[in-house]
Formats: sequence, structure tokens, C-alpha cells
Amino acid sequence: MRTILIKRVRIFTYILLCSCLFLLEGCFKLRGHYGTKSYEPVARPVNPSDILLPDGYKIEMISGGFNFPSGITMDEQGRVYILEAGYSYGEIFTVPKLLRLEPDGKKTVIAEGSKNGPWTAVDYYKGDFYISEGGSMEGGRILKVSQDRKITRLAENLPSYGDHHTDGVVVGDDGYIYFGQGTATNSAIVGKDNFDFGWLSRKKDFHDVPCEDVILTGENYETENVFSEDKEKVQTGAFVPFGTKTVKGQVIKGSVPCNGAVMRIPLTGGDVELVAWGFRNPFGLAFSPDGSLFVTDNGFDERGSRPVFGTGDLLFKVKRKTWYGWPDFSGADSLSGADYKARKIRPKSLLQKYPNTPPAPIATFGVHSSSNGLDFSTSNAFGHKGEAFVAQFGDMAPGVGAIYGPVGFKVVKVNVETGDISDFAVNKGRVNGPASTLKNGGLERPVALKFSADGNALYVVDFGVLEMPEKGPAPKQHTGVLWKISKL
Repeated sequence: MRTILIKRVRIFTYILLCSCLFLLEGCFKLRGHYGTKSYEPVARPVNPSDILLPDGYKIEMISGGFNFPSGITMDEQGRVYILEAGYSYGEIFTVPKLLRLEPDGKKTVIAEGSKNGPWTAVDYYKGDFYISEGGSMEGGRILKVSQDRKITRLAENLPSYGDHHTDGVVVGDDGYIYFGQGTATNSAIVGKDNFDFGWLSRKKDFHDVPCEDVILTGENYETENVFSEDKEKVQTGAFVPFGTKTVKGQVIKGSVPCNGAVMRIPLTGGDVELVAWGFRNPFGLAFSPDGSLFVTDNGFDERGSRPVFGTGDLLFKVKRKTWYGWPDFSGADSLSGADYKARKIRPKSLLQKYPNTPPAPIATFGVHSSSNGLDFSTSNAFGHKGEAFVAQFGDMAPGVGAIYGPVGFKVVKVNVETGDISDFAVNKGRVNGPASTLKNGGLERPVALKFSADGNALYVVDFGVLEMPEKGPAPKQHTGVLWKISKL
């Protein structure tokens, strides 16, 4: 087993490594685009023996042919339910669905959504399903699907038109539904990259909304005016619409719901409450066996008007009413400090004052690994009781920034007491990467995972083939797979 032990690794180590590699450019080639700009289904070979696991474990494919699967849950009878997102980067819209897997392998449709995907996560609680709806077209929502298959909107109009969506729904024992809301932008500045994502042309005035009042430094960033044929330049500040300048000392009013936050609502619906904020894309939410709430947070990309180089994805233990650093920190490290440097410019601070000192993460994952789905082992029979398991979707280079080889595309586990990270399910081979690149039948893009109610098995949702050609993401429909990992 290939094992990586990482204990709160500071990002300057990564940057030093990259600096050394730049000196050896004749020997190394930056990973570029691959694949063709096509969304049609492709044949996906599946071979569990191409996946490396720790001794004493086995993996099997339970079902395949899913169309952009994104979430998983189980009911009291142990029946498995899968979400199909209904949307993928690349601006591909399909029908969001909640499916039940039957003993004969068939898939029963429990609920369907509209063109407002992606449906990003699902949880089951006392007979009902709770779904986070990404909100690409009409704003984010939290949905309830009852036993009679009726869909009720418990929360809507969440600020989810941008780069990142409404994510990570989980029901707590306190009678609240917890969910994450990603940011509209990479680093608080609306720019050409958001136009390339597709949403800025639909929502010209959309921008990030802070959860509390913030005071700006007045930093503005120049970029091409994407709405002008003359290619004139415009300047844009933080937390304002594209082409809007800010000044030093300007106050941006906060409100809830907001971007880059973990929030909650009562099970019956009601006002949205802030739990914590200052995240970039709080994707996966899960309660540990002791009842603590944890979140995976996707780090900055090296793109847009304020690119950031070398920040890993993070695992946080969520503390109420706490700010976690976005857009000026990665974890406890300031982007204006010595550890972080964009290739062209060092990111300047956007906020004059900070609500608090950002907490350090529990663990730091690989840069651009897209560490998403999260759950905890609760069984000694499976092993690693109390440890967190994380599904790593894998990088989307070159759009997120240059890298030297594929990052992510596997399942890792984290000792939340020490911060140590180690591979748990990873494709065999001399190099890392998705199965389609390695030309085998292993993992493509793990996006979600869930332990069975008895804790004896770990189910892994594999989104399927998503290639990154030069013209942007090219997801392949009906290539998603559900895996099951258990003891021999």
C-alpha cells in the first residue's frame, strides 16, 4: 500500500518543491489538457483488482451507468439511495434524480428535479430525505422528499449562482439540517474566469455576500471587460459586481444566507442560521462519533483576477460563530505572508480587519485534490473507528492551475487527532491518476462516500469520466459507478 503521511503540512514545502522543479523544466512537463470536448457516453471498463487497498479489505462494483452521481444515503432497511446531480461543470444540464437501488439491480426513481442542479448531497432521517440543490439557475435550495415522494422546499434563494454550489447536507441530532454554501468566485473578485464558467453571462450583478459586515482595503483588480467587444479594461473590487471599484474603508454589509459558510435550518424549515463562515467551498459535512461537526473545504485555484498558488484542500472541525479565513487566509496562514505566492502576483489582503484569528485545519490535503465527500468510521469490525474518510474527486487542471501530475482520484483516511492522512483506496500503477488516464478499470472521480448503518461497509460514489480538454470540462454521461469496500 502506498501511504502518505501528512501532518498539517505547511504549503511552503510544496512551493519549495515546485521551485526546484522549475529549475528542471527540461526533465519535467507540466500536466496539460487531455481528452476531447465531447459529452457523449463512453465505454468504461470496471475492474476492482485495479484498485489498491490495505491488507484485509476488498472492493466490488455494486452498480454502474449512473449519470453524474453525487451523493448517497441509506434507510432503516439498509437500502441504498443515489443522487444523480443533473448538472456537471462544462455547463451540462440533465435531470436531477434520487434513485433507490433494488435487490435485482434495477434503479427506482424516487424523486426528480428541474434545471436548477446540481443536486449535491442527500441525507435520510426518520423516513424523509433531505437534499441540497446547487441552484445554478434559480438559487440554492434545501429540499425535503417525503415518503409519499412529495418535494418540499425548506429553504430557497440561497446565493448559489456562481462557481460553487449549495453542498453537503447532513441532519444533526439537534433537529437541524446543516449544509454548506460555496463562494461565487475563486477569491472574492468577479472576473473573466467566472464568465468562462458560464454563470456571469446569466447573472451579471452576482457576487459574493459576506455573512457579517466587512471593511475593505480597497484593492481592485484589472481585467478584460467581458461584456465589451472593444476589450476595454475594467477594475473590480471584493464582494461587489463585475466592473465595480471599491475604496479603502468601504463597508460591505453582511447578511444571511451568505457565501462561503456552513448554515442550518430546522427540520421543518424556517429561517437560515449561520453556523460558521470564511470557507471557500465547504463541500462535505459529517458528524464524528462524538457529535462534532467536520467539513472539507476546497482550496484556492490559480485562476481569475486574484489567482492563488499552492493552497491545499482542508479539513476543519467546525466551531460555532467562527470565521475560517476566506478570502485572505488558507487555514491559519495569511495569503499575504511568505508561504503563498501567485506566479505573477502575490495576493493582497482584501479585508482591513478580521473577525477572529482563523483556526488551523485538522489536516491539509493535496493541492487541487478536490477533497469532497466525508464520513466517519463507527465500527471496530471495519476498522479505523473514529477516523474520517474523504473522497477525492481529483484535479481539474489546467483550469485550476498548473500541476506536475494528477492529484486526488482516490479515497483517503484521516486521523483527526493527529492530522495524519493516508491512502485507503487508490488506483494501482507507477503514477497516480484516474482510471481513464491509466487505461485500467479502477477509480475515476470519487465524489461522495457513506458507511452502512452497521458500519461494516464503506460505499463510494464515483462521479465517472470527466476529462479536461483545452476548451474546458468534458464530462461523459452515464459513466458513474457505486463501489463497496468491506473486510475480507
